[in-house]
Amino acid sequence: MKTKVLMVCLGNICRSPLAEGILKSKVDTEHVWVDSAGTAGYHVGNPPDKRSIAVAKKHGLDISAQRCRKFDPMDFLEFDHIYVMDKNNYWDIVRLATNEGHKQKVKLLLDGTDLGIAEVPDPYHDGIDGFEKVFEMIDAACESIANKLS
Repeated sequence: MKTKVLMVCLGNICRSPLAEGILKSKVDTEHVWVDSAGTAGYHVGNPPDKRSIAVAKKHGLDISAQRCRKFDPMDFLEFDHIYVMDKNNYWDIVRLATNEGHKQKVKLLLDGTDLGIAEVPDPYHDGIDGFEKVFEMIDAACESIANKLS
C-alpha cells in the first residue's frame, strides 16, 4: 500500500506544483504517491505558472503536465500526509476537517526544517529569483520528508 502525500498552496500554480515535483523526484514512486492542490479554485485545470515550470526545469524536473485542482474534503480520506505552504493554507484546510484525525494529517511544509522560517512565501508577484528561493526552501523540506518516508 502506497503512502499518499498532498502538497497544498493557495492556487496550486506556484508552490505546491513545485513541492509535488520535488518530492516525487526524491521518493520511490512505487511506494509513495504525491499530488498537489490549492485552497482556492482560481486555476483549476491549468498547468503550473510558467515560472514554476522554468525553475523546476532548471533543476532537471518537468512539472508541465501537472494540472491545478482545488482541495476537496475527501482528500482527508485519500491522503496520509497533507503539507501546506503557509499558515493561511493551514487554517483553510483545518477548517474543513471533520475530526481530529484529519486535522493531525495537516502540517506546515517547513516544520522540521532548520531554515529558520515557518512559511514558504508565495512567489506569484515576484520575479524568477523569488521562485528560485522558494524552490530551495521546498527542496530542503522535501529532502527531510523523503528521509522520513524511506
